[in-house]
Amino acid sequence: MARAKPTDRTQVHELLLQALETERGGIKIYTAAVQAAQNEDFKKELQEYLEETQTHEEVLTRVFETLEMDTEEQSPGRDVVAHHGASLVKAIEMAIAAGNPAAAEIVAAECVVLAETKDHQNWELIGKVAERGGELGKVLKPAFDAVEKDEDHHLYHTKGWCRELWIQSLGMPAVLPPPEEVKKVETAIGAARAENARDEMLKKH
Repeated sequence: MARAKPTDRTQVHELLLQALETERGGIKIYTAAVQAAQNEDFKKELQEYLEETQTHEEVLTRVFETLEMDTEEQSPGRDVVAHHGASLVKAIEMAIAAGNPAAAEIVAAECVVLAETKDHQNWELIGKVAERGGELGKVLKPAFDAVEKDEDHHLYHTKGWCRELWIQSLGMPAVLPPPEEVKKVETAIGAARAENARDEMLKKH
């Protein structure tokens, strides 16, 4: 049986830099998205995610302190993440300025889904590093455990909101709040089941 390779600490370092930048960008994206939201349930949900993202940024900052990393250290990868985040904020602002509130709400939902896809992957990878144990695992496991469930919630629920807001805009019956929200989805399998259940939920409305 081949011996497992040691974790590449340089790349873990890069992952953590990108993860922190993603959380910082996420705070700005959620702040802009709250301004664009028209549906009160969606607005409330985004506000909750904003507060949780602020907590995630604090969790990562403590990880940096424990590992004696500089929270302001830059890298080419981190610069790209910052660029993506700023672009998503700009997209929401452009949509709001265009003067169609319903369209701006959809853009905000799409931008959150894009941001959360990266965020969700970051934490999935942090979890993989944590599983390997050792010094890094000891530091990363509590952070992963504190954040991972929120990240699943953010991604799958926002994808549901995005889909249903689009369906509503197309003039078709939508399930709002979306099935993912109603069924309190926390996994990819749960999200697929919730989407499959939307026709039954429409019949009950």
